[in-house]
Amino acid sequence: MDFGVSRTTMYKFISWNVNGLRAVAGKGFAEIFEELDADFFCLQETKLQAGQIDLEFMGYTSYWNYADKKGYSGTAIYTRQTPLSVTYGIGIDEHDHEGRVITLEMEDFYLVNVYVPNAQDGLKRLDYRMRWEDDFRAYLCSLAAKADVAGKTKGVIVCGDLNVAHKEIDLKNPKTSRMNPGFTDEERGQFTNLLDAGFIDTFRYFYPDQTDIYSWWSYRFQARQKNAGWRIDYFVVSDRVKENIEDVKIHNDIYGSDHCPVELDINL
Repeated sequence: MDFGVSRTTMYKFISWNVNGLRAVAGKGFAEIFEELDADFFCLQETKLQAGQIDLEFMGYTSYWNYADKKGYSGTAIYTRQTPLSVTYGIGIDEHDHEGRVITLEMEDFYLVNVYVPNAQDGLKRLDYRMRWEDDFRAYLCSLAAKADVAGKTKGVIVCGDLNVAHKEIDLKNPKTSRMNPGFTDEERGQFTNLLDAGFIDTFRYFYPDQTDIYSWWSYRFQARQKNAGWRIDYFVVSDRVKENIEDVKIHNDIYGSDHCPVELDINL
């Protein structure tokens, strides 16, 4: 008998910028995928076109968004769950040719996998990045506000390489990195704008003072061996579901890319 008790399911989400899926496939990706055993496994920077890799896993369905430009950008999601709908991009032509966003609408939440554009050397793409940030934030807010016929809204889970270290605590060398791509005042301010719009940085929600934990390291200067990194890979969720979070992890012991996987465990 149902006494109206709400039932939740524990989901495990993984997000990983693989910096070229074909490259990481030769570095134990399948074993890492199976060991992490996620319900949703989100990838960024797949650097693929359709048909360039055959990498499927039993029990999972995969969804892919490819950039028009070959060997560039790209996102993918493997999931054990069946979405109600799948959306590629954010519905704005200026932003939707680089394979940067996949959204799965589930019964109780939206999952948005994103690879945010890098401001690039010399900040030559910073102006574009600012437009992207405004439009992407508006897209996320529209999902958070969308109600079904019963007036119920869904939580929003955003994951991916957001290409910004928000605070000085989020990178090893903030003083020398200031105004470099990913640590400009403008990019950091846009992340603050996202939080102010009703979202939380799940890692800092759980671990507000944790230092020396990063998700990306340059291939140069032995950065990973020295742990001279940046935390630029995130799970960001709408305020509505923050109390449902069980844990957030950064798997900095997993190699294969210049980024490591990050994890969210949440009841939904």
